[in-house]
Amino acid sequence: MKNYKLDLERYAVLARQATAEGCVLLENEGQALPLREGERVAVFGRMAFHYYKSGLGSGGLVNTRYVVGILDALKECKEIQLDEKLMGIYADWIKENPYDEGQGWGRVPWSQKEMEVTEEMLDCARNNDVSLVIIGRTAGEDQDNNTKPGSYCLTETEEDMIRRVCQVSKRTVVVLNVGNIIDMSWVKKYHPQAVLYAWQGGQEGGNGVADVLTGKVCACGKLTDTIAQSIEDYPSTENFGDPFKNYYKEDIYVGYRYFETFAKDKVLYPFGYGLSYTSFGIKAEILKNSEEELTVAAEVVNTGAVKGKEVVQVYAKVPQGKLGNPARRLIGFAKTGELKPGEKEEVVIVIPKYDLTSYDDSGVTGHKSCYVLEEGTYEIFVGSDVRSAEFAGCYEEKFRVVEKLQEACAPVEKFSRMKAVLMPDGSYQAVTEEVPVRTVDPQERRKQNLPETLAYTGDKGYKLVDVLDGKVSMENFVAQISEEDLIAMFRGEGMCSPKVTPGTAAAFGGVTESMKALGIPVGCCADGPSGIRMDCGTKAFSLPNGTALGCTFNTELVSDLYEMTGKELRLNKIDSLLGPGMNIHRNPLNGRNFEYISEDPLLTGRICAAQVKAMAKSGIGSTIKHFCGNNQEVGRSTSDSVMSERCLREIYLKGFEMAVREGGARSVMTTYGSVNGLWTAGSYDLCTTILRKEWGFEGIVMTDWWAKSNYEGHQAEVQVKAPMVAAQNDIYMVVSDAKANPEKDDVEEMLHAGKLTLGELQRNGANILGFLLKSPSILLLTDRICAQELEAMNTKEADDVDAGDLIAITSDPETQEMVVDGSLLHPAKGNTDILAVTNDYMGEFTVKFVLRSELGELAQLPISVFMDNIHKMTVSVQGTNGKWVEESRPFDMSFGHNHYIKLYYGADNLEIKEILFIPNR
Repeated sequence: MKNYKLDLERYAVLARQATAEGCVLLENEGQALPLREGERVAVFGRMAFHYYKSGLGSGGLVNTRYVVGILDALKECKEIQLDEKLMGIYADWIKENPYDEGQGWGRVPWSQKEMEVTEEMLDCARNNDVSLVIIGRTAGEDQDNNTKPGSYCLTETEEDMIRRVCQVSKRTVVVLNVGNIIDMSWVKKYHPQAVLYAWQGGQEGGNGVADVLTGKVCACGKLTDTIAQSIEDYPSTENFGDPFKNYYKEDIYVGYRYFETFAKDKVLYPFGYGLSYTSFGIKAEILKNSEEELTVAAEVVNTGAVKGKEVVQVYAKVPQGKLGNPARRLIGFAKTGELKPGEKEEVVIVIPKYDLTSYDDSGVTGHKSCYVLEEGTYEIFVGSDVRSAEFAGCYEEKFRVVEKLQEACAPVEKFSRMKAVLMPDGSYQAVTEEVPVRTVDPQERRKQNLPETLAYTGDKGYKLVDVLDGKVSMENFVAQISEEDLIAMFRGEGMCSPKVTPGTAAAFGGVTESMKALGIPVGCCADGPSGIRMDCGTKAFSLPNGTALGCTFNTELVSDLYEMTGKELRLNKIDSLLGPGMNIHRNPLNGRNFEYISEDPLLTGRICAAQVKAMAKSGIGSTIKHFCGNNQEVGRSTSDSVMSERCLREIYLKGFEMAVREGGARSVMTTYGSVNGLWTAGSYDLCTTILRKEWGFEGIVMTDWWAKSNYEGHQAEVQVKAPMVAAQNDIYMVVSDAKANPEKDDVEEMLHAGKLTLGELQRNGANILGFLLKSPSILLLTDRICAQELEAMNTKEADDVDAGDLIAITSDPETQEMVVDGSLLHPAKGNTDILAVTNDYMGEFTVKFVLRSELGELAQLPISVFMDNIHKMTVSVQGTNGKWVEESRPFDMSFGHNHYIKLYYGADNLEIKEILFIPNR
């Protein structure tokens, strides 16, 4: 009999391995790492005591059963000895300088106050074999990094710690527990012997990092971004962070494409770089060259003394031609197996010629709106990073068109972009040229391609499962659905809808009773991409973040890991994970870079396609996001990303294209902002012309949560949602009640005004139903899940949240007050109560606790309050000598109608009579 229970041990092993393989070793002078058996280690830095498992926001709110930090893992390493005295000094200081939780969503500090190093602490450094310095940074949604100390740059205290520890230590190793690359200019100043990017590795992160530090895993991660000398060296910096408009003047010259072409001298660590504890030799050649494919073979031999893995990276130098091109472009990669000293492995990488093409958005080649191979010599370089890759062969191409398309998503305003010109001495000069502007009206294109409208038939008795069984066509089924229900189907419900798995992001599909009667299931999606977010408190597995996974360059390992995630999603009755995140690391200051993979679109596409395909094995239609140009958090709902069509297609859409064409993605999330004047949620050319017609996408498109759209030439507004329907953005996320239209959107109005057609609503409805037909929800609704799997789905771990244990609270229809009877609560130390709250009124409340304790006035009785997984407050009261008292605090519930409020009790001897939520109206 098949075992449907989630194998948490295997899950942990894979996550640990992924963290380890993602660690990137930048410096290792004199083989400072790995740590040797019996060595004494002094651990510096307060972040050793608080590991950042993830960034913040929707991508990081995972309730884990445990988190292993770096220090936790090192304590379990019996082969080394940690300096107990130094750990005690830090522990005492942290008691007086507790972790700063910040003020909630978008208001959390990216770093913590660091302890100033004392002479006593430096004596610890002198008396040990190795000093290990841990620096931590978090990042997250709604807040970008900045160049101030404590964000992209080190603080003065952190720099002073590294400087002084390096001066007195026999060996200094700096470990960076960060979500994204940071300023690295301090390395040359203080010369630590070893520097390791450990990223954010999820709940098994500390174990993975410790495996690399101790040599159980040979360092084998590679940088997914170029590390430059200064933030000013990145060409995007001057056009990054404006809340209203950002011109992508660097065009296709993003990351290494810029630095390897124009500014090699500005690079500290090149793209693809990463040291190993062993050494490798790579000999490569062009094995085969056909019209459609290029095959490169590489023999990799371990020439060092320990076993390890190597990444073979293939780069192309394509002709400059008339379009201009970067000096290097990643066109393929592969990771070897673990090779013993002297062992060889032959790696064969097949590269579609399509990946060598350039897009002509101006017609300069005579073939506008085409991917072309320009005439000339194509040189291939192979190695372990972009800078050290060596010449492996070349071949000639005659000019040819590889794919003929049509202009789409071009800019509407003129600006200049960067272009490379090859000079006689072989160097490149950066010049500018005017960007071609739009010549085709997307609304006219839409009008010429309107879908057929099906005649409304009313309920014919068909159920959606009849489509699955081939008894009725999708067209005949959709013809039954009323206009009212088609509009309701456009509106997803959430967050924390009671119609689906508790605490998840949204319910969609059969959200009305009449659609339920037609056998349309309610689909469920949950935040990701680094694990499942369930705000009711249900436990889930916290995964390594996107950048860490990218640095593995190991698609097989990523696939194995996300196959487990797919099983976990299915067991939790979730149809889609909102991930992977696929936006390009255009600039190191993007606060959400930790969720994304790389500055390179091909690496991004391959890693994310592996995730998508792996989750699909469990029937999960993962939602790739954010489509597209979501490259900063400042002004993410207001900022227009202005870019050329070539730049859009070659850099910012390429990864999504790969996830669709290679990975089979069947759900896409658009962004909050706009690209070239159109908010992406209502962009017909983006959601239909490119995604569906060019790439063959057959799934659903949803908005980001509470996103807006616009009529071209106007600003985006909450009520403007008809452009979403017209664009074939199938689902607006989210409202509290799909049938009631609480946001007063203009869909019905525009339908009756003739600006939308019923056929468009029917087409979008068919997209949603097609998605549900391939999802677990239809099987659950029709009892097509076997008894053994259903039992696994309904069985919770002993320490997990069960829906039956939630305390349901609904607001009074007249007063809007909510009252929690204290007899339902369990106020004892270490206990948790979770309230499933439904509030009609959205706004400011006063929460009033009526409580008492038999203890005296010096007793401290804290109650920590969380809403939807975010810490809101800690109500700390004193003992009351048995008297009933009231404690009131302001409480904001202005966002959404369904919430999960968690109460965590920090002390015993507390009695709660009631808790009242009183609206401040």
